Amino acid sequence: MSRILICNSYFYYLDSKQWKTGKPYPPLGTLYAAAVLRNEGHDVFFFDNSLKKSTEEFSNQLEKISPDVLVIYDDGFNYLTKMCLTNMRLAAFKMAEMANNLNIPVLISGSDSTDNAELYLQNRFEFVIRGEGELTLKEIVKALELKSKDFSGISGLIYKIDNQIVETSPRLTIKNIDDLPDPAWDLIDIQSYKATWLRKHGYFSINISTTRGCPYKCNWCAKPIYGNVYNSRSPERVAKEMSMLMEKFDVDEFWICDDIFGLKRNWVQDFASEVEKTGKKFRYKIQSRVDLMLRDNNLEAMVRSGMEEVWVGAESGSQKILDAMDKGITVEQIHEASRNVKKYGKKICFFLQFGYPGEEREDIEKTIDMLLKLMPDDIGISVSYPLPGTVFYENVKSEMSKKSNWEESDDLDMMYNGNFSKKFYRKLHRLVHKLYREKQGKTYLSKPMSTWKEYGSKEIRSMILSLLYYGPFSKIDRINSRRLLNKHH
Repeated sequence: MSRILICNSYFYYLDSKQWKTGKPYPPLGTLYAAAVLRNEGHDVFFFDNSLKKSTEEFSNQLEKISPDVLVIYDDGFNYLTKMCLTNMRLAAFKMAEMANNLNIPVLISGSDSTDNAELYLQNRFEFVIRGEGELTLKEIVKALELKSKDFSGISGLIYKIDNQIVETSPRLTIKNIDDLPDPAWDLIDIQSYKATWLRKHGYFSINISTTRGCPYKCNWCAKPIYGNVYNSRSPERVAKEMSMLMEKFDVDEFWICDDIFGLKRNWVQDFASEVEKTGKKFRYKIQSRVDLMLRDNNLEAMVRSGMEEVWVGAESGSQKILDAMDKGITVEQIHEASRNVKKYGKKICFFLQFGYPGEEREDIEKTIDMLLKLMPDDIGISVSYPLPGTVFYENVKSEMSKKSNWEESDDLDMMYNGNFSKKFYRKLHRLVHKLYREKQGKTYLSKPMSTWKEYGSKEIRSMILSLLYYGPFSKIDRINSRRLLNKHH
């Protein structure tokens, strides 16, 4: 059997916004891959670079372990790795270089390497695994162990022969995910994550998945790993894992990191029943769609099983833009979903994006008006980000400059020709956040003082900033943004 060192290439420290936010999650996809390799009898060593500040410690471990193979397996469940950030790509290149200097072959699986396989092969990677990676990884490691020279029969590989790139047949996804072992939680120093969460937020959250893939076809959404399939774990298996994690790590909250949670009606109902069987009180947050929040029986079951917060891709308050994105939802559904979730006393949070092709001043104003009317419990704002493999990318790639990736998640650089300047979109991002936080703070202030004791640090901070900062400065930013808008019309 082989000695295998497995890691991933997302360093929170190299993403300043995420490092400051202090909400790190273990590389779940990497832990799944480690479990699969270990089940094959390999001697698996796991290096968790997520909370490291550089690749120096990795270099020491590489020399100490002296593995037969280095596997850089990025976490396909983490939306941050799906963004294909340049800082993480360069870190991966550095780790591959270190391994090459020791004559250790390097394999990689991830969104960016799948999209840019040739670039990775040019930077000392021997194999790129494309698509869902566990089975391909298992087969290629076995082939290397047997000193095979022919890899053409292994699906899901990209490699070079005589400077020619070879792509084998696509790997079919695993339909029964329960066939996979549970993630190798024992390999990770969970206390380092827990300490960060407790220090920054006073509670501990951990990530799990219940499904893989998304069947919807929003034309800006990249799906290099799982594509448009939608495969589910059994409700029993998920409830059992959550129960185990609560007992072992004293988890306060779960982030169910599926692309889409709640698509299958029967699954959600069965999951609620399985949760009740455990006798435990789960708390979890999810990512879903507004139209799925309109299925009242489903939503009731989610609440019964412990859902506290849902993030939805609202994206825009303009129906014209939603249709251009192929979102398959309406502005009215966004309104209705907000009312529905709040009716149950749970939190609904919006992902919003500006700058999609065709967006005009009135579309921007409709989005701001929707936001301030509905007042979701939290927001994430971005500019449209073209990723390879999407219709959106194909439509704008001729307009893109040499820069085709953000360096980190808060880069927010417009990489194609939007209707307004890059400077405008940066100011707009700041403005919308301030208008939202100002109103949010005033909402907290308007409630009876007897309820203030229930506020946490986040609410108190919002109240103070609303009085001392957001109010005055948002008016200035509104004036400046209108000047920028008017300048373009």
